Amino acid sequence: MAKEELTLNQIAKEIYDGAGGMDNVQSVVHCMTRVRMSVRDDSKVDQEKLKRIPGVLGVVDDEQLQVIIGPGKVNKVAKEMVDMAGVSLGEEFPQESAKDKVNAKAAEMKAAQKAKQKNSPFKAVLKDISNIFVPMIPAFVGSGLIAGIAAILSNLVTAGTIDAANWQQIIDVMNILKNGMFSYLVIFTGVNAAQVFGANPTLGGVIGAVVLLTGMNPEAPISNLFTGDALAAGQGGILGVIFAVWLLAIVEKKLHQVIPDAVDIIITPMLSLLVIGLLEIFLIMPLAGFISNSMVSGINWVLAVGGAFSGFVLGALFLPMVMFGLHQILTPIHIQMIGETGKTLLLPILAMAGAGQVGAAFALWMKLRKDKELTEMIKGALPVGILGIGEPLIYGVTLPLGRPFITACIGGGIGGAVIGAIGGVGAIAIGPSGAALIPLIAEGRWWGHVLGLLAAYVGGFIATYFFGIPKDKLTEQELAEETAMEVAKSETTTSRAHATNVFTAVANGSVHPLVEAADPVFSEKMMGEGYFVEPVDGEIFSPVAGKITTIFPTKHAIGITTDSGLEVLLHMGINTVELAGKPFDVLVTAGQSVTPETQVASVDLAAIKASGKGTSMMVLITNMDDVETYVLEKTVR
Repeated sequence: MAKEELTLNQIAKEIYDGAGGMDNVQSVVHCMTRVRMSVRDDSKVDQEKLKRIPGVLGVVDDEQLQVIIGPGKVNKVAKEMVDMAGVSLGEEFPQESAKDKVNAKAAEMKAAQKAKQKNSPFKAVLKDISNIFVPMIPAFVGSGLIAGIAAILSNLVTAGTIDAANWQQIIDVMNILKNGMFSYLVIFTGVNAAQVFGANPTLGGVIGAVVLLTGMNPEAPISNLFTGDALAAGQGGILGVIFAVWLLAIVEKKLHQVIPDAVDIIITPMLSLLVIGLLEIFLIMPLAGFISNSMVSGINWVLAVGGAFSGFVLGALFLPMVMFGLHQILTPIHIQMIGETGKTLLLPILAMAGAGQVGAAFALWMKLRKDKELTEMIKGALPVGILGIGEPLIYGVTLPLGRPFITACIGGGIGGAVIGAIGGVGAIAIGPSGAALIPLIAEGRWWGHVLGLLAAYVGGFIATYFFGIPKDKLTEQELAEETAMEVAKSETTTSRAHATNVFTAVANGSVHPLVEAADPVFSEKMMGEGYFVEPVDGEIFSPVAGKITTIFPTKHAIGITTDSGLEVLLHMGINTVELAGKPFDVLVTAGQSVTPETQVASVDLAAIKASGKGTSMMVLITNMDDVETYVLEKTVR
């Protein structure tokens, strides 16, 4: 997986962290390719952490701690580092004030980041919902496919198409697997919500489990404070759990501040559960139940009106009802209809809600195809959604984006309107929605259900395609498409041009592959591909035709860029930056065009050897990420 790109300031801070903190750094200098630090305590240095920093190509711990960044970028990172410390390159750090400087800089960076990312409260809520449910998507998909297959088999048994004696146990096993996710979804939601809001995850899971009312005596149920009726498990729904866990996080943090440390681990969890649990049982759940019961008369009125109007309203509003746990009120209506007429006309209409989500997902996939994370999620959730399990699409795709959830509900309303207009499309039993419901459709009117599904798919697609794509996502898509076109053009040109580049030996002597280099920075190709020459004299030539772009102040390194865009580094000697330019006489200037026949430097090899440094002349292509193909022809001069 590619490392996430960091700013120069972030890279500098990460390097300090890996080096044991700014207090552990004595001074910072840099050469053509690496930041060189003198550290106070080597045991505090975490080399693995340094190597994982995006933008760092490698680490060498020799007389100095050397972090390989690459030409051009290294001087910027080194400047950020000394600016953070308030010193100059090579100047010793003031150890006592270093920590304060880091904290101040970190606070400044954090404030700037927050200012950039300021969002509306609505967007913040949607982001939190996304963070809660996205980790559950794999379980949703896996359990959903099992649930969909089990639903089809179960409906075929109910319809008499297949024999229950042969299939019932298989169906039961699949339902057990499915229920591991969906029966306890409120618990998983509570755990993840606690992680998002900063509460204890286990306490969040317990708060989620409260709505299951598992400890309630069915012979003496808890009463709804608003109506006096018995509380029903699930009232308040998923959103009720999220709200309760959000309150839990607030209460828990406050208690941590006031409860003495000696008893905090005992008292805080107990009081948190007691306060929020009672609030959930006696306020949140009863409030949802009160709303549910109040809706019965409204639903009965809508059903009495009938036709397309009835179908649209019910199809469009069903998913919001599910999220608030209000769909519980519909079960008695289904049972009453089946008892009186042998079928429920309500279930096929409500099934259209999930179909609208499917249509919306297709529109998002088509419109935002460059968003790899989103499209991968959609591909996994679509088969499950078609089978009538809508949670992956709702919580992983449409709801976190906001607009697509609304347009998906409109698609469900369109499908419901079609079924309502056809009339007489009913299910002989309560079962999952979507395509899995087809075997349960009564009196051979399955075609009406199929037409409704197709209408919901198309309605959700059209409404989302034209009105439901978030503007920020559209902007990202447009930028991605423009970037892809530029990259494609660049890669086509670069591949052709790079293939014509000819590299030559830079001096008289023997040519070697990088793996034979004495410095691991070069031998492990941290800086890129290339080769080196062991020279027999000090006349050094350009390895390639191009333009001089960089001459390092210590004269030991020269950067050349070819017409085709290759960035080539000629690094004269190993660790020769420490010689401060004395053995080198550079014969070219920045901006000068050169060819392999151009002598770029004269080097005193004897002086380099006398100082104990290596004389290898390194030739490196430093922008290997931008190079797909090239021809490397090494010849002896």
